[in-house]
Amino acid sequence: MLVGFRASNVLSFREEFELSLLAPTGSDSAARPVNGLHISPVAAVFGANASGKTNVLNAMRWMRHAVLDSVADWARARGVPRRPFALEREALQDASLFEVDVLIGRDRYVYGFEVSDERVETEWLHVFPNGSRRRQVWFERDAERLARGADEYRFPSDRLKGAKKPVVDYTRPNALFLTAAASLQLKQLVPLYEWFKDNFWLVGPSEELRERDAYTRWQLLRPGFRDRVEGLLAVADLGVTEVVVEDRGDEMPEVSLVHDGNDGPVAFDIRHQESFGTLAWFAFLGPLLKALDDGTVLLADELDSSLHPVLVAEVIRLFKDPVANPRAAQLLFTGHDATLLSKAHVDRPLDREQVWITQKRRTGESELYPLTSVGVRADESLERGYLRGRYGGVPHIGLGGMALEVEKQTAGGRA
Repeated sequence: MLVGFRASNVLSFREEFELSLLAPTGSDSAARPVNGLHISPVAAVFGANASGKTNVLNAMRWMRHAVLDSVADWARARGVPRRPFALEREALQDASLFEVDVLIGRDRYVYGFEVSDERVETEWLHVFPNGSRRRQVWFERDAERLARGADEYRFPSDRLKGAKKPVVDYTRPNALFLTAAASLQLKQLVPLYEWFKDNFWLVGPSEELRERDAYTRWQLLRPGFRDRVEGLLAVADLGVTEVVVEDRGDEMPEVSLVHDGNDGPVAFDIRHQESFGTLAWFAFLGPLLKALDDGTVLLADELDSSLHPVLVAEVIRLFKDPVANPRAAQLLFTGHDATLLSKAHVDRPLDREQVWITQKRRTGESELYPLTSVGVRADESLERGYLRGRYGGVPHIGLGGMALEVEKQTAGGRA
């Protein structure tokens, strides 16, 4: 499970930001008690357009690619292909920070690194084993120590077993020790590397839609998977009564969705006869069910862009339900639909502790903060407060301002 993520000097974020899924004891969120921690299964990021919502997820995604690919891909880059904050010259010289706090089984890992354009500046792994609150430093790396004639790597607790020198020798200045250790099968670090491989699948309104559609189609050939997809399509009230799959061997399966017509069942080709909303929901079901089956973290950008608010609310409740989500999968998503903050859905889908806000400063940099940091009362209408701008994260547009601008341009053109 993801406990928290922090980063700085990446994309639109200049200063450090942190997203935490820890919920205070006794809060109104559906947090899971694990190893003495209360961890939320859901986090939602709201904010105006271009405020940095998507960049929170993109920073997580970049860290995943770094861990998986730094040995192979960064060799061709002759440095580190990072994306620091671009609106300040000094930021281009400063390092970018990434850190995750995760639970794997009963062990808690705090892993992070700092990178410049040329190299990995620092890298560290601290572990709290078997539910312990005592920290073990498994390794620390600092490129500046090497410049001073000291060892770049430290293994102070001697808790990291195995042959470490071959890994150190194999790790280039512009590669991560964790990636190299997994390549050389340093046994204790493989679970953390595998966590990155299995987590942070990013889905969006159009990004990788074909890939997700193809993934869901192939999964339909698995025993029992089609029944699950049929059930979730039926629950979504899309008029679908059956999913027909044609196994074409090595070629992608053909899929049709059956609807009841006046003269009997009618099969629609999913790509050419169904709405974009139906296609988006179908393509979302593959990653959704994989996350639930594996207990992983799913990232969803603009979850509400092509799905009805009632359907989005049900997805949130699905992750919060301990029976439907027994492996403690987590959903991190961005969106604009303020009704998710209200009781218009009978039972408000999102609790106060599960809501985060992004806002763009005048300097062009984004900031991320929890809704609870602005003093929200338990009985407060979150939807009304958000739309009125009390929490930030909404566009600063005057009432009728857009119409006045068009009128002004029209009048200028006539003159």
